[in-house]
Amino acid sequence: MREFVQRVNAHPNYSKALEWGKLITVTGSAQVAAQALGFASAILVIRMLPTQEYALYTLANTMLANMLVLADSGIGSGIMAEGGKVWQDPQKMGAVLVTGLSLRKKFAMLSLLIFLPALLYLLRHHNASWLMSVMICLSIIPTFTAGSIGSVYEALPRLRQDIFPLQKIQLSTASGRFILLILSIFALPMAFIACFVSGLAQIWTNRQLYKLSSPFANYQAKPNAEIKKRLLALSARIFPEAVYICLSGQITIWLISLFGSTQALASAGALTRLSMVVNLFTILFGALVVPRFARMTVSSIVLLKRYIQIQLGMLFFATLLIVMVWIFSDLILAILGHKYEGLNTEVVLMITGSSIYVIGQATFALCASRGWVINPAISIPVSIMTIALSAFCIGISSLKDIFLMNICVAAVYLLMNVAYGFVKIIKTRNTEERQALHK
Repeated sequence: MREFVQRVNAHPNYSKALEWGKLITVTGSAQVAAQALGFASAILVIRMLPTQEYALYTLANTMLANMLVLADSGIGSGIMAEGGKVWQDPQKMGAVLVTGLSLRKKFAMLSLLIFLPALLYLLRHHNASWLMSVMICLSIIPTFTAGSIGSVYEALPRLRQDIFPLQKIQLSTASGRFILLILSIFALPMAFIACFVSGLAQIWTNRQLYKLSSPFANYQAKPNAEIKKRLLALSARIFPEAVYICLSGQITIWLISLFGSTQALASAGALTRLSMVVNLFTILFGALVVPRFARMTVSSIVLLKRYIQIQLGMLFFATLLIVMVWIFSDLILAILGHKYEGLNTEVVLMITGSSIYVIGQATFALCASRGWVINPAISIPVSIMTIALSAFCIGISSLKDIFLMNICVAAVYLLMNVAYGFVKIIKTRNTEERQALHK
């Protein structure tokens, strides 16, 4: 037995496996706690808000997510790609972050001008008063502004793999948001109160992220024209994809908000909030895998091996999650409350579509972190055709139909991104072989 243990300890992959085991255990534990608090906050909002108010809250959160996607438009991926080259140089890293912040603020203003009027229209469409509609629109602005800036501040700690301080900040944020919700929503069970609380928590988070990253980046640096050019070049390729994601990523909510009832919108919103469970994987993936993949300077063969391992790992966890939701669907719906009982099939379909879509997004993030972005002239028409064919063949007459349609759209999105990653790695390998022949 002792000899076996010694052989295991001497294995070249042992130390790497041990390192990853510690990272996943500690990071996972903190994220489980943070996500548990986030999930508790979501359940509290679902149970406390009347159906009408929760439908409005769903609209506001959907629009907020789309605003953040458009405000990013590839800037975040560009910062990771550029920062992955200079993250050990505070002056150069500062120039990357400052340039990214400058662009992010301009994109954020554009996003506000596009989405706030759309949100106002949809709120009025679902019978919100003018006063309530304006209050909800105003309540999401602090969350949106802070979220746009915070993701830039977070880039350097992620590249440096300052996992534990990041986890501490995220856990504190989740705790603060939960406490603020308890103090406010029992007294005022209104949609705009729930939205505004998230903004207060995010503002505190930004301050902590700035303190964490500022010793390793010069935020007094001036925007760099060359970096700006490269960030805009990447953004130009990602921007159409971002617009498409705004339309298709929340297609369930969009279709129901336009063609469905307020009750159906509230049900869809409650079920999709359960996808927060998938967010645990997304956060771990973004914190541990994407930065390391961005920094890899190995051969294309090793890169291909890691890419395949990542895809298989994501598939395993997604399958496990779907099976668990199927087994415990009654318990999950009981947690949401009696207003949403009987939606067993819908909750399984929802989590299936969400899991597939999240893997597609994770694969896109992997590729974008290395500057690989599929041509939108290819991706968007393919996705639009998928949406049109799915709507024609399946229909949008019920919540179940819309969730099935979402699965089809997400599956095509996933396959397209996975295939593109393989194509780019194979091209890299061909380039390496040609360079080796010339030598």
